[in-house]
Amino acid sequence: MAIILRSDPLSRIHPEPQTLEIDHFDHLPDSILLLVFNKIGDVKALGRCCVVSKRFHSLVPQVENVVVRVDCVISDDDSSSLSPDKPRSAVSGPFSAIFRLVFGGIFKPLQALGQLLGSKRSSSASSSASSSSSSSSSSLLISGGEDGEIEHGGVTHHSPTQVLKNFDEIRFLRIELPSGELGIDDGVLLKWRAEFGSTLENCVILGASSAIHAANSNSQPPVDLTSNNTTVTATAAAEDNGSIPESFYTNGGLKLRVVWTISSLIAASARHYLLQPIISEHKTLDSLVLTDTDGQGVLCMNRDQLEELRVKPLSASSASKRTLVPALNMRLWYAPTLELPDGTVLKGATLVAIRPSESKKEVCDVSWVSSAFDEPYGIAAKMLVKRRTYCLEMNSF
Repeated sequence: MAIILRSDPLSRIHPEPQTLEIDHFDHLPDSILLLVFNKIGDVKALGRCCVVSKRFHSLVPQVENVVVRVDCVISDDDSSSLSPDKPRSAVSGPFSAIFRLVFGGIFKPLQALGQLLGSKRSSSASSSASSSSSSSSSSLLISGGEDGEIEHGGVTHHSPTQVLKNFDEIRFLRIELPSGELGIDDGVLLKWRAEFGSTLENCVILGASSAIHAANSNSQPPVDLTSNNTTVTATAAAEDNGSIPESFYTNGGLKLRVVWTISSLIAASARHYLLQPIISEHKTLDSLVLTDTDGQGVLCMNRDQLEELRVKPLSASSASKRTLVPALNMRLWYAPTLELPDGTVLKGATLVAIRPSESKKEVCDVSWVSSAFDEPYGIAAKMLVKRRTYCLEMNSF
């Protein structure tokens, strides 16, 4: 007699619960997750991480490496417009009184960053609304919204100062503007790099009236210009002996370089002024870089320089909201034509090295000048410093 086994009808109606899969991600220690968050860095992405879990929410404020990408820039006299597509001449002229940095209105998680990191921000909101922390701090906050926010086209924007308040242990901070402040014509090369403490410590400016890039940038291998045996080539007129030609003074060449220099210094000092509230609040900072996506200008501060600014407040210019530029000593190098190893040709190549007149550092040391820029412009600087040097002075402004 055959026996037929039938499954229990109750087991079909109420099946036994299956064992839940183990989430191995939950077994990772906090130190590993912080390594991941530090690799991410970007504030908007970290804002998204905040909404994933309570654990992520508690770890994000401990991130040490933070990158802030600014979406748009507005000036005091143009606060009604936040469009990043506005012509640069109207928004980012170097002589504007002040630039306000606004970012992060596109993604909802950015709002979550301010809300979910929450207790610290909410507890201080009432007091910050009734009193301003300082005149320089207010220059970074956008009026018209709560807690430094502003509504524009249904999008909420936050100032970098406000969002960075939610991070407790920032060591490396990088802020990127959407473009450089200096509007220049197409084909013109203008780059600068400046270091600040409580005031300007040094600045290097590289410019050219035109930069013609080779069709094949790999046509020639890079050369090591640090060797004493290296032959430096500067293709110019046959009579070029390293001196500035007379035409440089008569055709407006020198005047243009002076404008480049002053404009770059004003842009650098305006950036430095805006960083003061961030620096004073984040005492764990080891490095701060304020740059732009165009690669036009870079402002750098190391730990000693950051601490100097906290101890010795900056001197503000009476003309506008920027750091006062001290009296300066400048060294200038010029080449009518400079051909780089990758085939790029710079017409009217000019390098300007700037230090305060009261600086105690050796004037003859140009190592910091030749290493100021990434390639191929680092090679251009190395080539220019081997030419004849011209010295200039500039008063404080």
